[in-house]
Amino acid sequence: MFVFDSSTLILIAKIDLLNLFLGNAAMEVAIPKAVEGECCGGIRTFDALLIRKAIEEQRIRVHRLRDAKLAAKLVLDFNMGKGEAETIALAMEHGGQIVGIDDKRGMDACKLLGLPFTNAIALLIRSRQKRLITQDDARSKLAALARYGRYRKSLLEDAARELEALA
Repeated sequence: MFVFDSSTLILIAKIDLLNLFLGNAAMEVAIPKAVEGECCGGIRTFDALLIRKAIEEQRIRVHRLRDAKLAAKLVLDFNMGKGEAETIALAMEHGGQIVGIDDKRGMDACKLLGLPFTNAIALLIRSRQKRLITQDDARSKLAALARYGRYRKSLLEDAARELEALA
């Protein structure tokens, strides 16, 4: 199971990578209820509509947590938001194979809990490695991530170098 947090899901929707990812995912793609609310709750932006459509088409499955106390403990232990905590809790409950998360505290929690994780930049690079997108598309999507995301300049520079090496 690939479990998304709202930050990564929104970012890949904004850079037009969501449908490509969902079309090539080799496992179930899931989100917890809190992430559904953060991504689609009353918002009518293009990325929200893309995510809502994927949920309605059941290409993204929404799961309720079995143990809400686990998410509450994660919020307290790692000082993170409800969406991040529910994402990690859902991955733990369902044996999530990978967590898609761009939140620093969430990534730190995944490291401490031994959960594999990735972020939007890594998904972009992987899409290029698999030749699912062209080099020009990869460059423009990275530029969009620089606009929409909260990435350190050095991380973006490293990603640009990695993409160039794939040319």
